[in-house]
Parts: sequence; structure tokens; C-alpha cells
Amino acid sequence: MKLRSKIGLGFAAFIVLAAIAVRLVLGYDADCGPPPADYGGDDAMKAARYHCYGGPEILRIEEVQKPSPGAGEVLVRVHAAGVNPLDWHYLRGTPYLMRLLAGIGRPRDNRLGVDFAGTVEAVGTDVTRFEPGDDVFGGAAGAYAEYLLVREDGAIARKPQGVPFDQAAGVAIAGVTALQGLRDKGRIEAGDRVLINGASGGVGSFAVQIAKAYGADVTGVCSTRNLERVLALGADHVIDYTQQSYLEGNQSFDLILDMVGNHSLTDNLDVLEPDGVLVTVGDADIGDWIDPLLGALGSLIISPFVSQEIVGFIARLDPGDLQILASMMAEGRLQTLVDSHYTLQQLPEALAYSEDGHASGKLIVELD
Repeated sequence: MKLRSKIGLGFAAFIVLAAIAVRLVLGYDADCGPPPADYGGDDAMKAARYHCYGGPEILRIEEVQKPSPGAGEVLVRVHAAGVNPLDWHYLRGTPYLMRLLAGIGRPRDNRLGVDFAGTVEAVGTDVTRFEPGDDVFGGAAGAYAEYLLVREDGAIARKPQGVPFDQAAGVAIAGVTALQGLRDKGRIEAGDRVLINGASGGVGSFAVQIAKAYGADVTGVCSTRNLERVLALGADHVIDYTQQSYLEGNQSFDLILDMVGNHSLTDNLDVLEPDGVLVTVGDADIGDWIDPLLGALGSLIISPFVSQEIVGFIARLDPGDLQILASMMAEGRLQTLVDSHYTLQQLPEALAYSEDGHASGKLIVELD
């Protein structure tokens, strides 16, 4: 065997062994260990904590010290929190690549939850936008707790009067994702024919309403039991995916917002106008390891050979976008489609239901 062939085989073997080693390291799950003692002080609060990676059963409701606001921080008494797939992805530490930031073996930050709605309890020095008594909503780490610290310049906005806390608590991640997906990535315009695949889900239910607010002709894809609910949100047309595929027929769309990922990129492009945009937000089953990269790789391979635009993205919680959504709520143009409510003690059940993937709209945890 020539030296060049030997070097090539050795390099290939090294790459394979390195990939196996990385997978073993990132996929390692440390033991949860014994539960920590409750804080027990006068300033104790209840909060959800996880000390290892795993399913909802490893989640604990603990008594911990209530935080105090520092300079530029707002302390919020949480009344309700929204459940998102992001929460159980962090809980499980999947896909494994996210552990490079979240922590290898066990989480660096054992708080859970993002979406919240509540009342400002106290403010730190230099805070000028909020004061105690203000009703607010937004997104910050550790929302599954009785109290939460949020940066004044972070993802926080005033809750419109008359909007219930459970409605506002479901808005942040899903609402901002729908808004940015349609406006920034899809460049939606009045008159566009827009398909929302997953129209009864958290992001999809907001996307239907936001697309209508932009003056689009909206087709929502959902199951039989959610047809009337999606129509009530403002959809012009609905497709029952248990009876018909949106790939059938002669219809075509200017913009597809896909939260489900149950059809291939090429199939979606077949029902997209030549200058249309396909925005992929999520996948019903992204796997633990390499699957999340396959969609991005497929887009890179296909994009140079088609006229349509394929966009995948991760939303960024933006206070300006929260204010836009707050205005839409105040005007009655945006509401949260709530599937069910839970107590903090029932949070594991809520996360399991969310992971099952059949929730209609948002799951809300009540902390009052």
C-alpha cells in the first residue's frame, strides 16, 4: 500500500474515532445525586430545578432563596409561565450539541422555563422603565418559579390591561418566533398566499393571526379536532392533514411557514411559487445527535439549484417585538390559544404532554 493511501486511511480512521469520542462525551449523563436541602429562610420561594439530564421525572420543585434585584434588574412575581419545546430540550440536554453551551454531563444552570407573566415586585438601582406594581410579560431564564429576575433592557414588556396573565404568559417565545419567521425571514406582504403547517400549535396559532394582521390569505394545516379552532383564529382555509396532504391539488403558496417538518424540502418546493420562501422553524422529531444538522445541510445543497428561498432560523427574544405583540393583544388582534393549565407541582405532566407533540396551542403553568 502506498504511503499516500496509508495516510488517507489513517486520517479517515482518526475522524471516525474522534466523532465517536465526541458523541460519547456529549451523550454522557451524570447521576442526579441526592436532592439538595430546602433553603428554609424567610425569603424562600418555590422553583423548578433539574440537576441532571433526563425526562420530566427528574424535575424537582424545591424551596430556594428568593432573588434580589441588582442594578438594572427587575424582580417579577410570576403569576403564570408558558411551556415550550425548548424547555424539555434543555431538560433532556438534546440534541447533544446543545450541551456544549448548556453543560456536559449535567446542566450548568439548573433553572428551567422562559415565558412568564407577572407583576413587578421590586426594581434595582438605575431602573427607569418599570416600577413595583407594573404588570409585565416576556422571557427570561428560570420562569418556573414564584419570583424571577429580568434585565430592564431584556425581553420584558408591559402587559396590556384586560389581557389575563395566562394569555400573556404564552406569548414570548412562540409569538416572537411566528413574528420573526413571517416578517423577517418570509418577508410577508399583503395578499400573499401563506401556508402554516402546524397551525394549531404554539407558534402556528400565533402565525395564523399575525399573517392575517399583515393581510395575507392564510391556509392552516392541522388535525380534525382543531379545524374549527384554527378557523376561529382567522385562517381563510384549513386542511385536515389526516384526510388530505397540502401537497395534493393545484394550490401554490408564496410563503410556507413549516413547524412540523413532515415533508421533504423538495416536496414543499413543489407547492411553492418560483419566487416563494420556505421558512422552517422546527421538526417534530429532530433526534438526539446528527438529525438537526441534516435539514441545514439539505438546504445548503438544494438552494443553489432552485429559484425559491429556503430559510431555517432560531428566533431571538427582542423587547421591541414583544411590544409589537403587546399592541396586537391590546387591539384584540392576537390571543393565546390555550390547551390546558397546570400547577407548578404538575409541571412534569405539562412537559411530558408538550414533548408528546399533540398540544393545541399553549400549555400554561399557574403559579398563584
